[in-house]
Parts: sequence; structure tokens; C-alpha cells
Amino acid sequence: MKILLVALTLLLTPLLTSCSSQIADYQGTTPALALDEFFTGELVAFGMVQDRSGKVLRRFRVDMVANWEGNQGVLEEDFFYDDGEQQRRVWQLEKHADGRYTGTAADVVTPAEGRTEGYALNWRYTLAVPVDGKVWHIDFNDWMYLLDENRLINRADMTKWGFKVGEVTLWIERKGST
Repeated sequence: MKILLVALTLLLTPLLTSCSSQIADYQGTTPALALDEFFTGELVAFGMVQDRSGKVLRRFRVDMVANWEGNQGVLEEDFFYDDGEQQRRVWQLEKHADGRYTGTAADVVTPAEGRTEGYALNWRYTLAVPVDGKVWHIDFNDWMYLLDENRLINRADMTKWGFKVGEVTLWIERKGST
């Protein structure tokens, strides 16, 4: 039985990974996303957290302020959930010469790393998420898609031990844009 499971895993892994989107799929698309240009100044986001079945668990608003000096950026996020909870996350971001972005925050367990191609960014990290009095380390596979110079859609798959546990969807907009 163990040999059968190993064989199935070896056969299915390349099939499943070949079905997922890759950042190179967005090469040459426009408008090009430059994280350090979009995340500058005041922004607002509206989003929701869904469980693995798609049921909406929470809705929220995020007020954001971002500033860059050279290749170093700070993104301050204040979350306001529909159940009254509030959270604050402050990202320390860095733009690298090879086109990568990296980021850290107090509740980010493994530093985030991402790359842009065309209008997309793929950003991966592990976040410490409080759940029912415990802290779970949840892996985020975060995709951002620039719609225009003022709007961006963000979707993140959340996994634990390789299994999907939920997803987050956000609409991010520059304040004052119409």
C-alpha cells in the first residue's frame, strides 16, 4: 500500500503542478506592475476570507500607507474586520536589482519573496495566523493583478501542510482615484 501511495504521488505531482499558473505566463502583459510605484501613498482595500469550501468567513477593509526611499519601502496596513477585530501589519519591503521583491513583517514567519511579470506579481510567504487561541503558520501563495494605474486585485491561496485551507480576495485602490 505504501508503494502505491508513493507511486501515485510521483505520478500526480507533475500533473498538478503543471496546471497551476506561473509568473512567466504574464510576461509582456500591460500595464506593467511595479510594486514600488503602485504601493506609494494612501490606498484602501476591501476583501474577504473564505474557507476551503468557498464559504465567506470574514469581510474587512484595510487602510494602507506606503512610502519608498530608493529600493526600500514601508507598507503600513490597518485591518478592520466585520466582527470588530482590528489588526496592524507593517511590511518592510525591498526591491532587488534582479526584479525580485522581498518583505518582512512581525507576523510573517518566513520572509516574503515575489517577482513581477507584466501586470502580475506572485508573492509567497508564511504568516502566523491566530486561530481559536492557537497560532498557525499558514503558507500564502499571493497573486496581485494590476487592472489600471489605480486598481489592483489580490487573491491568495492559503495552505497548511500542502492542503488548501482557504483563500483571501482583495480589491485595492488608491485613495482619491475615481
